[in-house]
Formats: sequence, structure tokens, C-alpha cells
Amino acid sequence: MNTGTPHGLDIDRIAFFGRTYAEYRDMFGLEEAVLGMGLILDCPGGASSFALEASRKGFDVTACDVLYDQSAVALFEKGKKDISHVFEKFDAVSHLYVWDYYRNKEEVMTLRKKSLDLFVEDFCRCSAEGSYMRAALPHLPFPDGMFSLVLSANFLFLYGDRLDLDFHKTCLKELMRICSGELRIFPLVGLDAKPYCYLDEIVTFLDAEGIETEILKVPFEFQRGANRMMKLRRKITVQGAGHEK
Repeated sequence: MNTGTPHGLDIDRIAFFGRTYAEYRDMFGLEEAVLGMGLILDCPGGASSFALEASRKGFDVTACDVLYDQSAVALFEKGKKDISHVFEKFDAVSHLYVWDYYRNKEEVMTLRKKSLDLFVEDFCRCSAEGSYMRAALPHLPFPDGMFSLVLSANFLFLYGDRLDLDFHKTCLKELMRICSGELRIFPLVGLDAKPYCYLDEIVTFLDAEGIETEILKVPFEFQRGANRMMKLRRKITVQGAGHEK
């Protein structure tokens, strides 16, 4: 397994990071009407405060992550270490980032810490209720079509240097299995801020699986050029027509 990209952010792990509700809204181009259509899954949820903040607005969100079998204390410590690890490497690749959405590195770190604090507080309170579930892609413990909206941020494609193409295909099939509506993925670039090199092959694969793909611009850009997300839906089969639309 590679430990980083030769010309990108050189980190030796998949960071346990989090983003806020406002960042999710912009990363995924979300309107509250979409959030209100049914059950939502954040996968992997990491240290995001999205589930907490969305639930306060009346939305029904479950978050899952491979690390959610750990204690809140352990997750808090890991989150703090990963924030330090990533941002100590950050200055060497600052040319890969733009400063329109955030003002500076300090603001980004402040938001990551805010998200971590809110997540840990909510994890302590709600993990026993099933709001936070331990689950590891590419196999998720949810029934077919359980969620109206599935969001997957800063994992697939971003870590394309260490997660191979077959893993991506299997994960996307699994995320679509549990989704009755839309799956949205952000970003579509790697740690080097270059587009995921197998994106066309992914689209072709999904089409053969009966899944429609849209790539849409969103009002968020931090990595240079990372201002698009992928929206997936199952194609609608017209009964008796012998074709899909």
C-alpha cells in the first residue's frame, strides 16, 4: 500500500477527519428539500458533526465508520492526532489549495476541531441508540434500499492511490444496494488534486450495472479543481417497453 502521492499531501493514513453541516451542504450541493426526503446515511462518517447538526434540524441521519467500535475518548485522541498529522504536512503542498471558501489554514483547522468536538459529544450520547454504527466498506449491515440519500465524503477517489479500482467498484455497488434514492460522492480528485484516473471506467461500470451517473459542480472548492460531486441513481425501467430511461 502506498503511503502518499508523490506530488500531493503526503500522509500515512486515512485521516479520521470531520466536516460540519454547512460544509456538507456545499460539498454535496444539498438542498434541505433533498435532506427531508427520508433516511440519510453518512458513510464513512469519520469525525463529522453532520449527523448531529442535521438531526437538530429534524433530519434522520445515521453515520457509520470502521472506527465506531472504539470509545469516544479513543476517537477524540485519534481525531486530534490526525488533525496535527495532516496540517503539519500541509504547507509543503499549499499550492494545491485555493482560498476562496476558507480564509486560511487556521480557519480550516478550527472547523476540523469544532466538528470533532461536536461529533465526540454526540457519539457519547447517541452511539447506543444506533445513530453511529461500526461498519466497514465494502460490506455494510443495512437492508437493501434502506436510505433515501447516501453521502460519502473524502474517502473514495480521494485515496485512490491506496484503494484500488476493484475496491471502488465494490464499494459503489454496495452503497447503491442500500440506497433507494441518490448516492452522492465528493470529491472526485485524489490527494494530489488530480482527477481520479479511473473515473471514466467507473462511469462505464456503473452504467452496465443499471446506475445513472451525473457529475455536477458544487459551491465548494478547497483542493484546486475539486468543485464537483458525483450523483448516482438507479435507472428507471419502463415495464413492457424493453428499455430503460
